[in-house]
Amino acid sequence: MNPVDWLLDSDPTIRWQTMRDLTSATPSAIAAERACVARDGIGAAILNSQDGDGAWRRPPAPAWLTTLFTLQLLRATGADPADPAIDAALSRAETNLRWSDHGGRWDVRAPELSGPSGGNTFFQGEVEPCINGGVLAFGAYFGHPNHNLARRLQSEQLPDGGWNCEAPKSKVSSFHTTICVLEGLLEYQRAPGAEPELLPQIARARKCGEEYLLERRLFRRRSTGAVVDPEFLTFAFPPRYEYDVLRALDYFRAEGGPPDPRMEEAVQVVVGRRQPGGRWLLDGSHGEAIALDLGETVGEPSRWNTLRALRVMRWWEKA
Repeated sequence: MNPVDWLLDSDPTIRWQTMRDLTSATPSAIAAERACVARDGIGAAILNSQDGDGAWRRPPAPAWLTTLFTLQLLRATGADPADPAIDAALSRAETNLRWSDHGGRWDVRAPELSGPSGGNTFFQGEVEPCINGGVLAFGAYFGHPNHNLARRLQSEQLPDGGWNCEAPKSKVSSFHTTICVLEGLLEYQRAPGAEPELLPQIARARKCGEEYLLERRLFRRRSTGAVVDPEFLTFAFPPRYEYDVLRALDYFRAEGGPPDPRMEEAVQVVVGRRQPGGRWLLDGSHGEAIALDLGETVGEPSRWNTLRALRVMRWWEKA
């Protein structure tokens, strides 16, 4: 089976994105398939595993972590924000969940349990930009863009163009934090309801953050040219807050601009990891805190990685 047919013979979350990104399917056919996400497969499993208070839980992970990563996964499914089931799930989270400092750890608590040291609604975020980038991304995507959170992230940009959760102690940026924030800012910039006066600032911040990555060819140290981390050249799903070149390239593809020549070496990394038969393996998984099993095994062919790699390659080759 060729890789596109293999992707089409899959969960609605994979199938509809394959139709959109890799086939000539009609808009009506794509929309019909996308509508299945909330009612079948992974998307439905996510919605069905939400607790009544709006959180997702998978002990022993804290509720905030499972909720954060599960909503990041729901955004990755491309579920339609206008679907009533999706809207209801996100509204429960926004209405009921608060960030509060619980025993020295940030946790998601019901409003009546929030202490004086916390109280932000879930879509207002907390303190670390890598977490807040993810919160802004799914909040904006699902129709809950938080203007203060977007301002905060824009204000936390470091002089080298990126972001770091260890700032201000650290004066240099982190690839991991930077990609999380860039994804959040991009979703905010596209969100209905974003504040128009904020958009030029967000665009400038994204441009600087993108340059941080591009100046380093997406995985090299600017000072020496050495590979920053060999794991940047392997592909995990779900990525959570972890950086790799496939995640970065898929961000630039989603951004909609033309490829930059400085991405070429990273693209060749992706091409080089293609297996016989045209599929990509799942090199790693960061799904231990997520409330469901995605059905993929490390070391085996991955539909998520194959989908993302094929659409990056199509975008690159069409330029």
